[in-house]
Amino acid sequence: MKVADAMTPRAELVTVELPGSRDDALEYLQERGFSSVPVVKEEDGSEEFRGLVSREGLIERPDEDQLALLLEEVPTTTEDASIEELAGLMVREGARRIPVVDGHLEGIVTVTDVIRAIAEGNVAGDAEVGEIAARHVNGVYAGTPLPVAERELHYANEPYGVVLDDDADPCGILTEVDVLDVAEVVEGEERTGDSMASDDSDWKWESIKAVGNRYLPTRNVEIPAAPVSEFMTEDVVTVTKRKTAQDAAQLMIRNDIEQIPLMSGDELSGIVQDTHLLEALDER
Repeated sequence: MKVADAMTPRAELVTVELPGSRDDALEYLQERGFSSVPVVKEEDGSEEFRGLVSREGLIERPDEDQLALLLEEVPTTTEDASIEELAGLMVREGARRIPVVDGHLEGIVTVTDVIRAIAEGNVAGDAEVGEIAARHVNGVYAGTPLPVAERELHYANEPYGVVLDDDADPCGILTEVDVLDVAEVVEGEERTGDSMASDDSDWKWESIKAVGNRYLPTRNVEIPAAPVSEFMTEDVVTVTKRKTAQDAAQLMIRNDIEQIPLMSGDELSGIVQDTHLLEALDER
């Protein structure tokens, strides 16, 4: 299967054009929820791809208004590249969204596009998840205040935490999306309440803002100080070691998730993330 078969084509892409300002990109990054937007420039009647502008870049450089100075050089691929080659590129570069460029912008391809290709059997997905799962699992206690749990995810550099109860048994899963859903940006106002952490609280969330699936420093963000158990997903999708990468990919697409706990009987024995499926594909 080729990249051309999986990508979102240029005709369906939103782009911004040089010269321009940060507001041109913000319209799409904020209002439409995109993590990045391709930037193009018209030269002699043809369109040239110049790079991406991301939410991360805008947050890191809040005083820069010129779009040209906010551009990021990113890895690219071509329509003729195989999905296996693309998976390897994503793994090496740590990229979840790669422009397809062949002289000019042809489209965008994402990790989800690759996972869908595995799920639909368009590329190999016969590796057993027991062989590709990570055995180190990020865990968080169900009674942990949510701001503390967020910091734990941040320091572990993981987008999830398997939630453990008083008996250390899995009882749910917490993701960064769950935190984002209840986060409140205060923007300079001091607002605290019974359910919010105050500046004097030991559980104060150190101001963060979402960027794709990660967080970056910003100012004045609050989240409820209630325990993780109030925000986690209780009905967790799981797999066993004999399931295939295709089985896992199908579960990810069907449930719109990026990681699945690996169970051995009633015991948690690992975690299968979408990037593990890409790594297995790259190794073939």
